[in-house]
Amino acid sequence: MRRRSQTSVDDTPTLTDDPKPKGKGRPTPKRRDAEGKRRQPVSAPKDRKEAYRQMRAKQAAEREKARRGMLAGDERYFPARDKGPARKFARDWVDSRRLPSQYFLPFSLLILLATWIPWPMEIRAQVLNLVIAVGWPIMMIGVLFTSVYVAWKVKREVAQKMPGESLRGVGFYAAMRALQIRRLRFPPPQVLPGGKPVQPKR
Repeated sequence: MRRRSQTSVDDTPTLTDDPKPKGKGRPTPKRRDAEGKRRQPVSAPKDRKEAYRQMRAKQAAEREKARRGMLAGDERYFPARDKGPARKFARDWVDSRRLPSQYFLPFSLLILLATWIPWPMEIRAQVLNLVIAVGWPIMMIGVLFTSVYVAWKVKREVAQKMPGESLRGVGFYAAMRALQIRRLRFPPPQVLPGGKPVQPKR
C-alpha cells in the first residue's frame, strides 16, 4: 500500500505585518482637488431676466448691509457729507443738547392743524391773527437765532479742538441737524441729551 506523501495545503490567507503605517485609510487629496471642493459653484443666469433678478438681489443685500452699518454708527457706510471727525463732533454736540430749533417741525404742524380746525367765524379770525401775528414770527426768530448760534459755536469748538480739520460746511451741517426732530436724524444720534452714550439695542 502506497504511503501518502502528499500533505494537505492550507489555502487560508495568512495576515502579514503591513509595512505601511496605519493612516486614515484613503490617499491624501491633491491640493488642486481640495481647493476645487472648497469653491462654491457659481450659477450663471439662464437669461437676461434671471441676471437682472440676481443683480437686484445683490444690490438689496448691499443696501441692507449699508443701512445696518449706518444705524450702528460705522462711518465706512456713511455718505461723504457725514464722514470725518469734524462732522462727528458736530453731530454729537447737537445731539447732546435740547435746542429750540428741533421743535420747529412739530410747532409748524401744530400751527397748521390749528388753521384747519373748523372754528366759528369769530374764533377763526382770532386764531389766524394769533398765528400770523405772534406764532410764526416768534418761531422764525427762535429758529434763526438758534441756527446762527449753533453754526458759530460748533465751528469755533472744532477750530479749537481739531486745528488740522477743515471747517468748510461744518457750521451749516450742525445747524441743519439741529432743525431735525431727534428721532428722524440720520445718522442716528450716538449720545443722549446730556452727553451720555446711547445704549445699543439688544
